[in-house]
Amino acid sequence: MMHLLAPILAQVTGETTTTTQPGGIQLLLPATSELIAGLLAFAIIFVVVWRWVLPTVDKRLEARQQAITGQLTAAENTKLEAEGLLTDYKRQVAGAREEANRIVEDARRTAESLRGETAARAASEASDIVSKARQEAAGEKDRAAAAIRTEVAALSMAVAEKAVAGAVDAKAQQKLVEQYIAELGALRP
Repeated sequence: MMHLLAPILAQVTGETTTTTQPGGIQLLLPATSELIAGLLAFAIIFVVVWRWVLPTVDKRLEARQQAITGQLTAAENTKLEAEGLLTDYKRQVAGAREEANRIVEDARRTAESLRGETAARAASEASDIVSKARQEAAGEKDRAAAAIRTEVAALSMAVAEKAVAGAVDAKAQQKLVEQYIAELGALRP
């Protein structure tokens, strides 16, 4: 495209084009008309980029930077919240563990207390039962002694009646005493 604009630029600037073969450094350097056209095109592109493209790119980069900053802030807040929740969770777990240990210890103490109370109650009941049995045995013994006394009294009365009724001689009295002893022997358990 530069080759097409070069003749027009040459007429404007008043240069004449000669067709000579360039050599040496001339091969590296562009023609003056091409250099001016390139500089002019560069200036136009630079102004367009400077005026419209760079502000748009800057706005987008700024928006992206703000979005990333917001995400980093949100991530930091989430991290802090998660750490707070973890701390709270650990505290709750420790509290639950302490509560469970306390409940187990209370249950153990209650069981030991109940065991002691039950043993004391059983010992008391056994003591009461033994005491009642002794009282009943003593009562039975007293009743048996009273029954024996009554029986002995009745037998004594019977012997006395027989002795009085039959004017007992020595042989009869001996026989009555032996009979009385035999009857007493029969009453023994």
